[in-house]
Amino acid sequence: MTDGTAQQDGRRTALVTGASSGIGAATARLLAERGYTVGIVARRADRLAEVLADVRAHAPQSQQWSVDLSDLEAAEAVALEAWDALGGVDVLVNNAGVPMRRMVQGLRAQDVERVMHLNFFSPVRMTLALLPRMIERGRGVVVNVGSIAGRFGVSTEAAYSATKFALSGWSEGISGDLAGTGVVVRLILPGTIDTELWDQPDNDPPLYNGPLTPAEETAEGIVDAIDSKHFEHYLPDMKAVVEAKTADVDTFLAGMVHHRKQMRGET
Repeated sequence: MTDGTAQQDGRRTALVTGASSGIGAATARLLAERGYTVGIVARRADRLAEVLADVRAHAPQSQQWSVDLSDLEAAEAVALEAWDALGGVDVLVNNAGVPMRRMVQGLRAQDVERVMHLNFFSPVRMTLALLPRMIERGRGVVVNVGSIAGRFGVSTEAAYSATKFALSGWSEGISGDLAGTGVVVRLILPGTIDTELWDQPDNDPPLYNGPLTPAEETAEGIVDAIDSKHFEHYLPDMKAVVEAKTADVDTFLAGMVHHRKQMRGET
């Protein structure tokens, strides 16, 4: 392992996935503004280049990698490459994700597997690649961007919810495992955020049609969570909805089905 420029100039380093748009892009820009050297990763090189230009205005040593993170070998490789290029990674922000809005009657096994690869297995592989180095160094933060749909299952989004439930459980488990190592885990649970996930091909229209929280506001919460003492962060605060589901899951499910039927004009 090398001590790169990012370490020598006193800056902390962060690696952000899914950084070509939405929450990831906003988080990368804000991290740079707050003094981080930032590595950004996503599939779309042209969109990444636009974000990198903004990031380098504050952090000239920042770099980009255009990688399809659903390729798990590539996901692991880019994590290690970024560590060497940035002189270590202080904060790994696992943000990349893809939606899957479709009733289970129309789902194929390969649909579920494809979403699971990007939303769950990719952050797992990147985390496992970097953890030995973080532990050896005695510090690090793993930020997993889950979803409110990882705390209650959403009708028409069973596959997506499954990936985010998995990420939530993984985050809780490894947080306990890593206690005392200097490496901490932060779980981010965004709600209805204004991103491209709402309008994707091969997805049913969303059931939600209310106001959306700006991605920039969510990014502020993510960056603040890095140095907080708390594991879980609802952005915006929808914890009361999760508690209502936990208190009476049957009533919650009945209400969700009623809402779906209203929104889709089902009888």
